[in-house]
Amino acid sequence: MIEAMDGFDRLPDSLILLIFNSISDIKALIRCRSVSKSFNSLVPQTESLSLKVDCVISPESDSDSLFTLFKSLLKSIHDLLKPDPKPTARNQTQNSPARILSQFDRIRDLQIELPAGDLKLEKGAVIKWRAEFGRSLKSCVILGFRRVANPEGDSADEEIDFTGGLKTRVVWAISALIAASARHYLLNDVVKEHREMERLVLVDKEGEGTVAMEKEGLRECREAARGGEWEEDGGRTVVPCVRMRMRHEQRVQLKDGVWMEGVTLVVVRPCSGGGDGEDAELALGAFGGGIYGEAVQVLLKNKSYLLEMNSF
Repeated sequence: MIEAMDGFDRLPDSLILLIFNSISDIKALIRCRSVSKSFNSLVPQTESLSLKVDCVISPESDSDSLFTLFKSLLKSIHDLLKPDPKPTARNQTQNSPARILSQFDRIRDLQIELPAGDLKLEKGAVIKWRAEFGRSLKSCVILGFRRVANPEGDSADEEIDFTGGLKTRVVWAISALIAASARHYLLNDVVKEHREMERLVLVDKEGEGTVAMEKEGLRECREAARGGEWEEDGGRTVVPCVRMRMRHEQRVQLKDGVWMEGVTLVVVRPCSGGGDGEDAELALGAFGGGIYGEAVQVLLKNKSYLLEMNSF
């Protein structure tokens, strides 16, 4: 008897893997394994993956501490990505995230999405940030503002100035750096477990902040961890001595008539970093499109203020 050929077996493996890498969503890929024998054998070879983390906050935590929130959220990520070396029927069910991740043999590009941002801000305040890391912070671009409104918006009689002025803007910048360093630290073990990874991005569903590590940065992390040179403090990576170049505009008018109030752009680099040209490149790279990119272009034309901060 001649066994009927599975229709999917006629497709070249390279084409199927290209499709799987485009799908990237882990849950969808796991479902693909049940389609055919060919799919079942090829799914573990998928190199580009996307993992969405559910909201997991430790029940014993009654503190509003930023670090407590980071630990509870990001510890869940670490648990997802680090399979138990000795799985048992009790702690690893068929559909546990740890077991699912262990089915992938060579993750090269991984994006993790948290259910929410990390910062607790005053009402009406918005902060967007993007941080690049190696073994420590390489750069961080922060964009903060009060609100976005249409020309018809009834807010002309409201106070525009920041409460606390410069102090508030510095607090915003430090809060973003703490958030970035906490996320980076708790991804340490993820990097060590997946040695073929070349790109790792951690975002959140609200679009607040992004931590990114490229191939060279991931290599630095592994070497630092292997040599016991990882600098941490209170559950986060130590932020090195940095310089913060800050630009502020009371009100930014955008092309479509929308305006933003109390807009602040901060470009953070280690004290050994480059000059203004590189700062502009970083800012446009982080917020190159949409209303945020437009606001950044306006702010880059403004006078800047330089602040230096010791390692913390």
